[in-house]
Amino acid sequence: MANKTIDHAFTARSLTSAASDPTFAGALSFMRRRFTKDLTGADAVVWGIPFDAATSNRPGTRFGPQAIRRASAIFDNDPQYPFQRDLFAEMAVIDYGDCLLDYGNHQDTPVAIERQASAILDSGAFLLTLGGDHYVTWPLLKAHVDRHGPLALVQFDAHQDTWLDDERRIDHGSFVARAVRAGLIDPDRSIQIGIRTHAPEDFGIHLLYGHQVEEMSAAEIASTIISHTKGSPAYLTFDIDCLDPAFAPGTGTPVAGGPSSAKILSVLQRLKQLDVRGADVVEVSPPYDHADITAIAGATVAMYMLGLHAERRATAG
Repeated sequence: MANKTIDHAFTARSLTSAASDPTFAGALSFMRRRFTKDLTGADAVVWGIPFDAATSNRPGTRFGPQAIRRASAIFDNDPQYPFQRDLFAEMAVIDYGDCLLDYGNHQDTPVAIERQASAILDSGAFLLTLGGDHYVTWPLLKAHVDRHGPLALVQFDAHQDTWLDDERRIDHGSFVARAVRAGLIDPDRSIQIGIRTHAPEDFGIHLLYGHQVEEMSAAEIASTIISHTKGSPAYLTFDIDCLDPAFAPGTGTPVAGGPSSAKILSVLQRLKQLDVRGADVVEVSPPYDHADITAIAGATVAMYMLGLHAERRATAG
């Protein structure tokens, strides 16, 4: 025990050090990474946006970042499956805590998110965001595009989120339409996976419907994503309701007929060629969860996103 510490989120000796906290104890940062607002030396940043005022059905995703962090404690410090590596041995990752928002002035929310995200991106770090409802992807896209230019959108979701609005609404169902009109994403190289609802417009974005995902193998789905994005820089957004409610009951707008967590994780594992410039996991709503099923799925998806980034860094030397 002499070389072990607890509360690794505060006692870590370096940004790449391994934690020794027992699963059931210790400060619950994401995967026990150091809690800090100091971006110095960080290769990747995990950040929470506890916001759910844009939801059209069941609220509760403001508690999503807390739940995902708590569920991530199940990942110990062995090489992370399926990446066969300690993700943090050569990649410095911090938990930047949460976005500061005024719950009484929602009209200020998008500017606050964009401003704080931009400050993180200015450090050069990769940003992985934990939502929050899917509206938060709109200001996140603005911040990422300001740094990287227009991006391909790779969206795992049961919904297209292409409903038209007046450009002022705080609405989690219209951010994709707004992003296309604003030129933030290239619809010809964007793709949505797991769609099980209809919207008035698709804006030319390629759709893989739920029944198609059911019939395709994970390898076929991944190949379709990679070939459609054509090597473009991409933003990866994962709405947890992409998964069937059996695997993610804790979400605001569940839709039956979705894929299993095992299948979609197998897809994610195969996206090593995707040039992901930023990512988020959204719509985890703990009030409707059972035994942390949804939170565990969300934490695992987030870990895979870090794993893909670690492998891309390793490949780049």
